[in-house]
Amino acid sequence: MDLKNNLKEESSLLSGHEFVRVLIALAFVLAAGFYASSHGAGVSNLSILVIAAAIGAYMAVNIGANDVANNVGPAVGSKALSMTGAILIAAVFEAAGALIAGGTVVGTIKNGIINPNAIGDTETFIWVMMAALLAGAIWLNLATYLGAPVSTTHSIVGGVLGAGIAAGGWDIANWDKMIAIVASWIISPVMGGGIAALFLMYIKRSITYKNDMIESAKKVVPVLVAFMMWAFSTYLILKGLKKIWKLDFISASLVGFAIALTVYFVVRPIVDKAASALKNDKDAVNSLFTIPLIVSAALLSFAHGANDVANAIGPLAAINDALMTGAVSAKAAIPLWIMLVGGVGIAVGLALFGPKLIKTVGSEITELDKTRAFCVAMAAAITVIIASQLGLPVSSTHIAVGGIFGVGFLREYLKLSYEKKLSGIIAHSESAGHNGQQTQVFVKRFKLADVEEKRAILKELKAAQSASPISSSERRGLKKATKKELVKRSALFRIAAAWVITVPASATLSAIIFYMLLGFSVSR
Repeated sequence: MDLKNNLKEESSLLSGHEFVRVLIALAFVLAAGFYASSHGAGVSNLSILVIAAAIGAYMAVNIGANDVANNVGPAVGSKALSMTGAILIAAVFEAAGALIAGGTVVGTIKNGIINPNAIGDTETFIWVMMAALLAGAIWLNLATYLGAPVSTTHSIVGGVLGAGIAAGGWDIANWDKMIAIVASWIISPVMGGGIAALFLMYIKRSITYKNDMIESAKKVVPVLVAFMMWAFSTYLILKGLKKIWKLDFISASLVGFAIALTVYFVVRPIVDKAASALKNDKDAVNSLFTIPLIVSAALLSFAHGANDVANAIGPLAAINDALMTGAVSAKAAIPLWIMLVGGVGIAVGLALFGPKLIKTVGSEITELDKTRAFCVAMAAAITVIIASQLGLPVSSTHIAVGGIFGVGFLREYLKLSYEKKLSGIIAHSESAGHNGQQTQVFVKRFKLADVEEKRAILKELKAAQSASPISSSERRGLKKATKKELVKRSALFRIAAAWVITVPASATLSAIIFYMLLGFSVSR
C-alpha cells in the first residue's frame, strides 16, 4: 500500500510541475501578444498582429524545448555539464545569438520553397504565414512530447509548403528545393555520424589505445582543441555572424586559423600541467575534454540562436511587414520587439521543457563520455562548414543526432570486434592445451598491449589458426559475442520516423489550418 501511495504522490507531483510549466509558457505567449499590441503603430490590423505574435512566441518556446537539446545534450550526457549549467549556458548564448547576430532582415519565404509572387493577395499571404507558423509549432510540440528531436527548419518549411499549396496550388512550390531538403534527411546524419566516428577513431588510436595515454594526451589534446577552435571560429563566422560580419570561406578559415594557433600555444602548457597530475587511464583522459565541451556547447548555442531564431520570427516579421505595407515582400525588416519575442521565447522554452530532449540526446541513444561528446560537437561544426561549401542542405539537428549514432555504432563495432578477437584468443589457447592460468596470462597480455602489440598477437593467432581451424563450439562463442548492442534501436527507429514525417506532417496540418483561417476571414 505504501508503495502505491508513493507512486501516486510522485505522479501527482510530476503532473503538478508539468501544469506549472505549461502555465508559465502560456503566460509568456499571452505576454508576447500584449507586447505586440504596444508596437503596432502603422499596421492595418492590430488584432492580427497580436495573434501572430502570440503564435510566434509559441513557436519560439517549442524551438527552445526541442532544438536546443542538440547543442548541449552531449555535454550533459557526458557529465561535462549539469542540467542546470547547460540550461543557463544555452539560454544565455541562444538569446545572445538571436539578439546580437540574428540580423535586421529576414526572408519571408523560408528556403525559397514557394513563390511569393504567386500569392498576390496580402490577406491570403498573411493566412499562409500564420498557418505555417502555427503548424510548425504544433508539430514541434508533439515531437517534444514524444521525445523525438526534429528539425525546426523542416517543421517551418513543411508549414510554408502546405499552406502555400493550399493557397496557390501545386505549381506554387519549388520542388527542386524540396528534393534537396528530402536529400538532407540522409546527407545530414550520415555526414555527421561519419565525421564524429572518424574523430573518435583518431582519438582512440592516438591516445586511448596507447600504453602511455597521458604522454599521448599531452601531444594530441592541444592539437584537437586548436582544431576545434578553428572549426568553431570558421563555423561561427560563416553561419553565426554572417548577418553582421560577412566573409567568404577562405577569409573565415584564415581568421579561424589565427585563433586556433593562438589557442594552441595557450592551451598546450595548461594541458601538460593538468595531464601530469592524472592517472594513466581513459577516465583521466576524458577529464581533459571537459572545458572544450563547455565552450563548444556555448558556441553552438550562439550560432543556433543567430540562425534558427528566424524559424520563429521569420513568418512573424513577414506578417508584420505585410500589415504595414499592404504588400507581399521577399524580404522583411525585423523590428527589435520581434527579435526579443524570438530570443526570449527560445530561452523560456529551453528552461521549461528542454530537459526532456536534452536527456534523450545526451543519454537515451547511446552512452556518451566526454571524448565521444567532443567528437559529436566537432562533427556538428565541421559538417556545416563542408556542406555550406558544397551547397548541400543540412539540418543541425540531424547532424548532431547523426553524430551521436555515429560514435555509438563505432563503439558497438569496435566492442564486438574486440570481443570476437578475445574469444578467438581464448579458444586458441584452450585448443593448444593451455590450462586456465596460462589462458588468463595470454588474455591479460592481449588486453594490456597497445595497438601494434595487439596486431602482432592477432597475426600470431591467425598463423596458428590456419594450422588448427576453429571449431564449431568456438564459432558459436564468437557469434554470441556479436549480439551485444550499444545503440538503442528503439531510439533510432523513433527518431528516424519523426524526421521522415516532419515535412509532410507539418504541411498537412498547415493546409488544414489555412483553410480554417480562410473560412474565418470569409465569414467575417
